[in-house]
Formats: sequence, structure tokens, C-alpha cells
Amino acid sequence: MPNLPPAVAGRIRLAVLDLNGTTVVDGGAAERAVAEALGLFGVAGERLEAALAVSRRSAGLDRAQVFDRLFPHDTESAKAASRAFAVAYDRMIAAGCLSPVPGAEETVHLLRDHGVRVCLATGFGRHTQNSVLEALGWMGLADLSLCSEDAGRGRPYPDMVLTAVLALDVDDVREVLVAGDTTADIASALRAGAGAAVGVLTGAQTAGELRAAGASAVVGSVADLPGLLWGREATAAG
Repeated sequence: MPNLPPAVAGRIRLAVLDLNGTTVVDGGAAERAVAEALGLFGVAGERLEAALAVSRRSAGLDRAQVFDRLFPHDTESAKAASRAFAVAYDRMIAAGCLSPVPGAEETVHLLRDHGVRVCLATGFGRHTQNSVLEALGWMGLADLSLCSEDAGRGRPYPDMVLTAVLALDVDDVREVLVAGDTTADIASALRAGAGAAVGVLTGAQTAGELRAAGASAVVGSVADLPGLLWGREATAAG
């Protein structure tokens, strides 16, 4: 696994880590919740398959944006579908659909032990994000958690990254590493001017797609981040 250039790795003081697909996996529950929400609006059959394809292509975006795309001329239905998604997904979380990516929690601890602050960021709404963190026992795991509504705009805009920089008193956005499983994560990092935009392969998109989006590096998992920054010794120490 290649390391980041020492000049980049040595200055990282904040890691902004995506939630679903990067530090957490849900066994496809989010897509099932989208399908359930759309079903309430009579979307079925080929229309449902086409809508789910749009949802997959929108991986990493603010969930409300996804429903705006699915109901482009009906704002009220888009909002109602987004609320229905949150209710359905909350129920699936309560039923135990979530699990941490192996090594994710240990990686957060290791980053913080090395003086790197950690922000967990998501395109889900605040209630859903809190449900995820509570289900995993991750409240307080990171220095900060952010969702799109906290920042103003979701990915691919830079707002969540820049909000984390301000909230955690980081001096220079080049001191930020962003890690995520989607091209939207990479775009958000690049637009913010982050020092490193790292793609991971535990979620929505392929290494080729992440590299084409401009990823600084692509790794198998978030658990590879300490090694990417500090070499195998850091991983072994964790």
C-alpha cells in the first residue's frame, strides 16, 4: 500500500471520515429504505428500478438531494419521501442492520492518539446520524459529527469539510484528510482544498471511479489510513 507523500502526511491534523460505506456498513438497508419510501408514493416495477439506479448514482449526496432528483417537479413529495426514508431507515437501524467496518473504531482512536482530530460526516439528516452513532455506541467517539444540514449544503459541496475546519480550529485546510467511498466525497474534499482526498473500497464505488474523481490515494478500508499516513508501524501499533 503506498503512503501519502511525507510532506502531505506530516501536516495532517484533521480527518473527516464519511459514515455509511466508509466507517459503517448496513447490508443494503439504506437502499431498501429508499425503495420503501418510494413505494408509499406508488413508485413500483420499472419506475422503482430506474429510481433506485438514480439513487445509486447519487451515492454520497445529501439524502434530501437524492429525493429532490427523484421528484424533480414536486417539492412536497420530495420532502415527504425524505421523511419516510428516515422513518424506515430508523426502524432498520433499531433492528440491527448496522455494523462497523472492521478496524474503523480502532482507526479513530489511533488517529486521535497521533494528534489528528476526527470528524464523522454524513449525507443523512441529523436524527438519522444520531441513530447510527447511538446504535454503534459511537457517541463521543470522534471530536465532531456533522451532517449536511449542520453545514448548509451537503456533498459534493465543500461545506462540511470547511465547517469541520472552523469548528475544530484547524489552521489550514491543507491539514485535512477526507476519506470516503464515493466520488462525491472526493469532490467535496477537492473543492475544500483538503490536503488529501482518500477513497475507500468498502462502499459504493470502484477504485477506478474514485481515482478518476481525483482521489489522492485509494485504499481497501478506512482501517488502512494509519498505514497510509505513518507506515506499517502505526497500523501494527494500533
